[in-house]
Amino acid sequence: MNLQPAALARCLPFAVFMALLGLRGALPESLQGLDPRWIYGLGVIAVGGLLLHYRREYGELSRQNLPDARELLWSVAVGLAVFGLWIVLDAPWMQLGTPTASFVPVDANGGLIWPLVALRLIGAALLVPVMEELFWRSFLMRWIAQPQFQTVAPAQVGLKALVLSTFIFMLAHTLWLAAIVAGLAYALLYMRTGKLWTAVIAHAVTNGALGLWVIRTGNWQFW
Repeated sequence: MNLQPAALARCLPFAVFMALLGLRGALPESLQGLDPRWIYGLGVIAVGGLLLHYRREYGELSRQNLPDARELLWSVAVGLAVFGLWIVLDAPWMQLGTPTASFVPVDANGGLIWPLVALRLIGAALLVPVMEELFWRSFLMRWIAQPQFQTVAPAQVGLKALVLSTFIFMLAHTLWLAAIVAGLAYALLYMRTGKLWTAVIAHAVTNGALGLWVIRTGNWQFW
């Protein structure tokens, strides 16, 4: 299938990130001195480079589409609410298997490896929200509604596309119930405001708050 440039720009960064995630999960903890955790840094560089390369394709992220003060407050509030729910919706029946690429940035003595921590925070709070919202909401949700997805206004996506895209989003996460809550929250923000930035900001707030909480508490299973 030949993807149109706008679709490729939204799919390729996500595909590269997922491929490197799978690679990191498949490698043993130590491979001839290679620490698989540093592959995350490769993902940050690769995805960041692709987002920069395709930046002209992301019209929804142009300056005129920035949220106003009210929309910004809603985005932050939704992001914090999703974070609060994410860390409690973790009962065994709320999980799909176990993480295949856990990320524990500590050394043999239990001390934090700060370069790894910084890479993870940068990736999770800055790059991943942009990459994922471009793929899940800007592309996939609208593409389900209409293959010529750029013609679909967020408010006109429809229930079928909202439900299906959220279901697929859920399958990409271990905490399936938390992922449903997050996927619906970000999608509804986007649909209601018509601005992808609201979903990106909410997603960034969730991931940033989660990262800081994980570092403080040592609940590495959430990373």
